[in-house]
Amino acid sequence: MKLTENIYMLDSSKGSYVYLVKGEEIMLIDTGLPFKRKGILKEIESMGIALTDIKHILITHHDIDHIGNAFVLQQLTGAKVWASREDIPIIYGQIDRSSFKKYLKYIFKIKVPEHINPYIPGESMNGIEIISTPGHTPGHVCLLHKDVLFLGDLLENKGGKLRPYPKAWNWNNDVLLESAKKIADIPVKWACPAHGEPVKRLL
Repeated sequence: MKLTENIYMLDSSKGSYVYLVKGEEIMLIDTGLPFKRKGILKEIESMGIALTDIKHILITHHDIDHIGNAFVLQQLTGAKVWASREDIPIIYGQIDRSSFKKYLKYIFKIKVPEHINPYIPGESMNGIEIISTPGHTPGHVCLLHKDVLFLGDLLENKGGKLRPYPKAWNWNNDVLLESAKKIADIPVKWACPAHGEPVKRLL
């Protein structure tokens, strides 16, 4: 699905959406569920994009449905992988995921990227602003590119409306609600959650 001239939602990643951003360098936002890998690779190639044209992979948070293909994509593209300092040790298994999510590693056996670069707070990468929005995970981030906001799992689309991600899945629900307030007034044309279709908003 083409959202803007430079931004695409990969239909093949439905369930935990991956977004592709064309800018000075091509970037992926999140990497989807492990079993969606073949479809994601095929869709990228169908867009006339060589995998080696992808230079950065930006991870919104550590959950398995967001890092599920990070290792393979890193190997195939040579791209730099980025995540928050708070979530990197969780991705590497040095710290357990919160609540029941700690047991998902026994169900989904995935390889993690060989090297993950930490975001620098307040930095902008190739026109994408990194916004700290903890709550769903300790280091969750949203990503803003011009008038398109990538929400990760801060909010989800339910029935065409954005709402906070369900409490049971969150590291700290009170912190998540504060993060949701933080981004509520950012003027954007598209709000893009990982779960559910992007929502077009009137500026």
